[in-house]
Amino acid sequence: MGLGSKSNQLLSKIATNDKHGENSPYFDGWKAYDKNPFHPSKNPQGVIQMGLAENQLCFDLIEEWIKNNPKASICTPEGVHKFRDIANFQDYHGLPEFRTAVANFMSKVRGGRVRFDPNRIVMSGGATGANELIMFCLADPGDAFLVPTPYYPAFLRDLCWRTGLQLIPVQCDSSNNFKITRSALEEAYNKAKENNINVKGLIITNPSNPLGTTLDRDTLKSLVSFINENNIHLVCDEIYAATVFSSPSYVSVSEVIQEMESCKKDLIHIIYSLSKDMGFPGFRVGIVYSFNDVVVNCGRKMSSFGLVSSQTQHMLASMLSDDRFVDKFLAESSKRLAKRHNIFSKVLEEVNITRFPSNAGLFCWMNLKSLLKEQTFEAEMMLWHVIINEVKLNVSPGSSFSCSEPGWFRVCFANMDDETVEVALGRIRTFVGKETKKPAMQVKSWQRNLRLSFSSSRRFDHETAMSPHSPIPQSPLVKAT
Repeated sequence: MGLGSKSNQLLSKIATNDKHGENSPYFDGWKAYDKNPFHPSKNPQGVIQMGLAENQLCFDLIEEWIKNNPKASICTPEGVHKFRDIANFQDYHGLPEFRTAVANFMSKVRGGRVRFDPNRIVMSGGATGANELIMFCLADPGDAFLVPTPYYPAFLRDLCWRTGLQLIPVQCDSSNNFKITRSALEEAYNKAKENNINVKGLIITNPSNPLGTTLDRDTLKSLVSFINENNIHLVCDEIYAATVFSSPSYVSVSEVIQEMESCKKDLIHIIYSLSKDMGFPGFRVGIVYSFNDVVVNCGRKMSSFGLVSSQTQHMLASMLSDDRFVDKFLAESSKRLAKRHNIFSKVLEEVNITRFPSNAGLFCWMNLKSLLKEQTFEAEMMLWHVIINEVKLNVSPGSSFSCSEPGWFRVCFANMDDETVEVALGRIRTFVGKETKKPAMQVKSWQRNLRLSFSSSRRFDHETAMSPHSPIPQSPLVKAT
């Protein structure tokens, strides 16, 4: 049963506030999929999940390694002798061999150009837990973090829901390829100060979700200089670091700060996980890597509320310590991501749908402005409802990523098998073909800075098809990426 207003009065403000973000179109799409999931034989007319940024392209390599390394599991005859030790291990520092393996893996992903200290590895329950943990360490309720647009919709949940923090968008748009400019940073920062908001830091994603791009060295240096000058923190979400499939190569903030003189390293923090790079979201491996000793110590104590299970640590320590396997996996994953990205890109080109040029990630940032009845966020929502309810594809509208322009959509391509890909692309071809044959409608002028917030997105429900808000067995917030 749902909680009524009277019942809510008996609960905490943290439990009942609306900052979980579940009422955004991003999560409405998940609900539509959960109500009517596609299956090639049992439900061929169902919704295909293209709103899930999962990397499922290399499970065969993982499964092969597991079969060849039975000692890595404490639940096999070959590995059961370690069962008692691993089952009783509960130190929040984590298994030493696990922290060492993760540190070495992070270095490999970044081309070996930077080394990571295992003693700075702080565990958490997935990237969600890691993001919240670093916010608890760095800021107090009411404080704010700057975040460039467009950004991951669930940042509202991860960074603000239980911490009481707020996000201040740094407006970026397609006129300069969504680059994070110094002027945009200063404008957002100064406006916050004018409104007496205490800005504690800047959070970025590199590679970007949803753009699928990597930040260049000069931009990273500019960001580091900005936070140094203003004495605020820089949190770098690098959970897609190993999903780079074409040039330019990946540059981590950890590499850049090695090259900068007078850099305040204690203001730099990295969020990492194995959910995207290895395709292990269910293992809930989140990492906070901070160059600040106090943050490492405080974060480790807080990690008690969301540790990685010792069984998972044990298995991954063995897997990630296998250099031959890791090298093969990273190379093959990049190759397969490039192939899948190319397949999607070619079909979009065939139907004259442009996409933002990308070299990383598990998704494309599609430009569907040509299919909007008018260049407004209301029209974007109308198009999204058609795609969800009629085309039966769960793609994510740009407004849910706080994009400053209507008409952009994120579509994920690495979370399905080849057969499902063909069905999805067939639906795209059919839909766009029908839409482009319709008579052209007059396009009204639109405001570049108009935004659709999480809370305001629901007001369009009565103007278009109803959003699927029926209860589901599992909240999409648990698995959303």
